[in-house]
Amino acid sequence: MSEANSGSGSDPVDRWQAALEEAGELTPEIVGQISRLHGDRGVRAIEAVAEGRVKVYRDFTVVVGYEDEYVVEGKGCTCKDSEYNLDPEDPTELCWHVLAVAIGRRVGHVDYHDMWYSEVREFL
Repeated sequence: MSEANSGSGSDPVDRWQAALEEAGELTPEIVGQISRLHGDRGVRAIEAVAEGRVKVYRDFTVVVGYEDEYVVEGKGCTCKDSEYNLDPEDPTELCWHVLAVAIGRRVGHVDYHDMWYSEVREFL
């Protein structure tokens, strides 16, 4: 039986997010869950959070990627991975930017900016 279909009725993304919300920090067990479920995307998300690359503005949440900044809204992202590679019907298929926001918010490790990203973006 796959992890996605095991037991509790909630999807595995909800389970690790609830565990992270409760713990308030990335424990080895939660890192393992994220890594098993999301593979390299999960690892990259954890690295982005540790490196302070999740930025929250008044209007958007942004993750600084390797080549650009990506706007994340809910489970949607402006990256090419989200646009072309992920199955929108599968709740476990999330780009690493969306995962980074989910992790960063739950552990309280996001970089808050009291300004509008739409204004900041004009200068980039």
